[in-house]
Amino acid sequence: MQASRLLSILMLLQDRGRLSAQALAEALEVSVRTVYRDVDRLSAAGVPIWAEAGRHGGFQLREGWRTKLDGLTVPEAQAVFLVGLPGPAAELGLGEALASARLKLLAALPQGWQDDAQRVGARFHLDPVDWYRASPAAQHLAAIAGAVWQARRLWMRYDSWKGVVERELEPLGLVLKAGAWYLVARAVGAEEPRIYALQSMLALQPLDGGFERPREFDLAAWWRLATARFEAGLQRGRAELALTPRGLKLMAHLGRAADAAARASQRPDAERAGWLRVEIPIESIEHAAGQLLRLEAETEVLAPPALREAVAALLRRAAALYRSGPSPTP
Repeated sequence: MQASRLLSILMLLQDRGRLSAQALAEALEVSVRTVYRDVDRLSAAGVPIWAEAGRHGGFQLREGWRTKLDGLTVPEAQAVFLVGLPGPAAELGLGEALASARLKLLAALPQGWQDDAQRVGARFHLDPVDWYRASPAAQHLAAIAGAVWQARRLWMRYDSWKGVVERELEPLGLVLKAGAWYLVARAVGAEEPRIYALQSMLALQPLDGGFERPREFDLAAWWRLATARFEAGLQRGRAELALTPRGLKLMAHLGRAADAAARASQRPDAERAGWLRVEIPIESIEHAAGQLLRLEAETEVLAPPALREAVAALLRRAAALYRSGPSPTP
């Protein structure tokens, strides 16, 4: 926090010129006494900063002096040391560049701040891949990243759920989600972009032709809307369940949407003391039946009848399998 404030003071004075201690305190949401202590630390670190007394006085930097961090905000400077994705950066061909950028930023910090900056990266790490899973292979990532950056068209052979297809694409962006890479691209002649999983790409070839990238296209905003529509489209039905308090805890195994819906709709079961009734969204009868077995014997499907029967059928098959005893060892 102290390093963050010192950087903030430096950037504020560099951007706005002379500022009073009160103005700095209000901008940083700290006391005036804290501002004075931080200014002393800046001076001790070699930053040419001084104060002028009087009604129109305040703190200012020496005329013409600018920090090497010019152009970076404080969160941006600190974010470089919080980067926990060296693997994806290396996959994109940026591993060496990332390491170089971190070293240059570290060297640009005033003496005495460097240990604090390095401590951020040493104490926080981001791992985007879920437990017991490995990142899917993305053998075409470097070529796709180059095409995205240069606005060059791509040809690909893709294994979609409808079968193998070939497309000529205008790549708009790459997204890393849960350890897997996805390409957001618009097929030539189409109006709307689509999402393509890199692990399903069978062949890929960059083309010579370029394309005009839509100036209004916002990758992050488009991705949020697209994934929300996708998830909503999967939840085609509803199920009513009776479950125990432990069953409610196990609901997290079914995903965030089901867990949130269950907790929002929970009410006491009038027929069984200590049990609850909830409603959750489901993708399909077949999918929900398999998922609900993860709740063990802590739940009972009440509706729809087709889901109740599907779960019962799975349980009958499992019971028959275990009643017959283990299969003989070959």
